[in-house]
Amino acid sequence: MLLVDIPGRESLKLENLVLDYNGTIAVDGNISIRIKEMLEDISKFLKVYILTADTYGTVEKQCKDLDVSIKIFANENAAKCKKDIVKALDGQTVCIGNGYNDIEMFKISDLSIAVIGEEGCCGKLINYADIVVKSPIDALELILNPNRIKATLRG
Repeated sequence: MLLVDIPGRESLKLENLVLDYNGTIAVDGNISIRIKEMLEDISKFLKVYILTADTYGTVEKQCKDLDVSIKIFANENAAKCKKDIVKALDGQTVCIGNGYNDIEMFKISDLSIAVIGEEGCCGKLINYADIVVKSPIDALELILNPNRIKATLRG
């Protein structure tokens, strides 16, 4: 669990990290070594879920040595699939994504982080994000250094 006491706001007691795959933590279906290392560290205190339609067919190979749960769904109704997965989780959840199909899961998450990475970010998603960052590494650094979350969200 990750406890984040945000001055002037309700504390977060995060138990789950939900990540979009392509465009968020993966570029062209591949995850960098640095992101893999960060996910290894985060999986020691949060349950990590990777959600994807697996456009490139690489998610299982790229994540085989990581302590994460992979949820693959069909391209159709991706937004609903993601929302249903997040809704079914126990405990508070932080969601990280970059696409239009992440909007619905952002709406129900306890903390949402939009990533403007190499593939860009859906402009509409930013309206539902608590925090917007310029890379997946920046997003994961927020989780590893929660004082950055406090500084950004304090009331």
